[in-house]
Amino acid sequence: MTARVIAVAQQKGGAGKTTFAAQLAVAWAAKKSVALMDIDPQGSLSAWHGLRVASERALDDIHLSSVSGWRVAMELDRLKSDFDIVLIDCPPHADTETKNAMRAADLVVIPVQPSPMDVWATAPTAEFADEQGTPVRLVLNRVPPRSRLVEAVQAMLKDKKLKLTKNHLGNRVAFAASMMEGMGVTESERSSQAAKEINALAKEIEKAAS
Repeated sequence: MTARVIAVAQQKGGAGKTTFAAQLAVAWAAKKSVALMDIDPQGSLSAWHGLRVASERALDDIHLSSVSGWRVAMELDRLKSDFDIVLIDCPPHADTETKNAMRAADLVVIPVQPSPMDVWATAPTAEFADEQGTPVRLVLNRVPPRSRLVEAVQAMLKDKKLKLTKNHLGNRVAFAASMMEGMGVTESERSSQAAKEINALAKEIEKAAS
């Protein structure tokens, strides 16, 4: 077994990077074996996973490795042989660990909020990943309802030649609420619009990483 390795990276804080990674992992885990690597010193993904382990409602067993430094490459090699998908939550800055994660990944996914400032701030992360020779996809996150910002951001990204996923995530309370229980929306609110959005996005990202 050789896993698809997907790195979630964003140098700008506040983009919902860890929530995004956790929600993707839960969506994939319904049908595949999934391992998370938390290499962000903030440890937010590890905290969520701790809630998950204690929860009686969580439907699957998602592995978590919280590592740093020289152990990152060694742990990644081990996980690649044991799981279908390895999802790496990178630190919000371009350090050596982030660079190595991007280089080892099959795809780098960058969540970005639909505003000009966020798009501008995302450019260095995308360029950094591109320098490692790894494909990049930007995902609009926390999109307000009936927002025209999506079209505006799409036009901006087209000029910058950055690839944006077809699917995006709305600004929905369900995502944060499920995180507080150590879950994902595909478990806590399976028929919700939030669950439909993350399922569609998970399929698109997995295909892009293949």
